Amino acid sequence: MNTQISQKETLVYRTLLAAGLVVIAAALRIAPHPWNFTPVGAMAIFSGAVIRDRRLAFLIPLLALFAGDIFIGLYKLMPIIYASFLVNVAIGLLLRSRRTVGPLGLATLVCAIQFFLVTNLAFWAFSTTYPHTRAGLLTCYIAGIPFFWNTLTGDAVCAILLFGGFALAERLSPAFREPSLESIR
Repeated sequence: MNTQISQKETLVYRTLLAAGLVVIAAALRIAPHPWNFTPVGAMAIFSGAVIRDRRLAFLIPLLALFAGDIFIGLYKLMPIIYASFLVNVAIGLLLRSRRTVGPLGLATLVCAIQFFLVTNLAFWAFSTTYPHTRAGLLTCYIAGIPFFWNTLTGDAVCAILLFGGFALAERLSPAFREPSLESIR
């Protein structure tokens, strides 16, 4: 009996594990939590960094977000929120060969900042809460600062759990290890 795991099987196992972690992270979004302290940003970065099929890397987080929104409720800024998380997936793509603390920390910070900037701009533009002036936009951004810290903290904690959990699985089971260049030749 051959106990070797083929490259194709490894890819399938890695993708299933990563997709499962993304779905679990998305499910946590509907659990009670402080405002913006969710795993969604980290989930998107993780998906881009770990899921090899780019289409799946973008599709799985979107489907997970949408499934959560069915429970939470649909809202008018959904397209902008989803687009912002797709930016996180794209940033995750840049981490594929550099999944170490430094690049991951920087990516998490950049993703939280872009989410803050994009979503607050959208909220200001599409709501009547703040006047549509520079002062109104500035007030909107200032009011959003506490949410930014929750976003950054949630993303950082969840990135550690997602990437750390995946690295642990890679270490403990050959089925999840990326094939080395020698095995490809």
